[in-house]
Amino acid sequence: MNGQIAFTILILLVSGERILELIISKRNLRWSFRQGGVEYGRSHYKYMVVIHVGLLGGCLVETWLTRPEFHPLLSWTMFALAMGSQALRWWCILTLGKRWNTLVVIIPGLRAISNGPYKWMKHPNYLAVVIEGIALPMVGFAWRTAIIFTFLNIFVLAARLRVENKALATLAQ
Repeated sequence: MNGQIAFTILILLVSGERILELIISKRNLRWSFRQGGVEYGRSHYKYMVVIHVGLLGGCLVETWLTRPEFHPLLSWTMFALAMGSQALRWWCILTLGKRWNTLVVIIPGLRAISNGPYKWMKHPNYLAVVIEGIALPMVGFAWRTAIIFTFLNIFVLAARLRVENKALATLAQ
């Protein structure tokens, strides 16, 4: 199988994984709102969705238009980083359980999660996003997509962190 086909399959698999995340998120959102959850700062969310869809689409478009040369060492290294970021993302999802979703929703009276990856850092999922935003496109040598996503993600992630930190400050300590 050539590198471009393998990369396309990888992006399609990651896209399927994102759909699964959205299904879980929707289920968890319903649960959170039934528990009295309060949503914070949705204005950045549409931009977050656009750049994440753009990341996956950009990977495919760039590699099919430019047909970059396959670099095994780079591709396998970036694949390992991308899979590591997926593992971290799912560790976050599993640690947060029903409290995980793609919006910022806080259930009043609950404490902040401090186990799993949250034992070592406040926002481990965003580390996964940053790593994936560079590593996933670079598996297929879609370096333009990696640069564009990373640049745009700086602004989206800054907005998201402001919102999330404000929301987390309302939790019981």
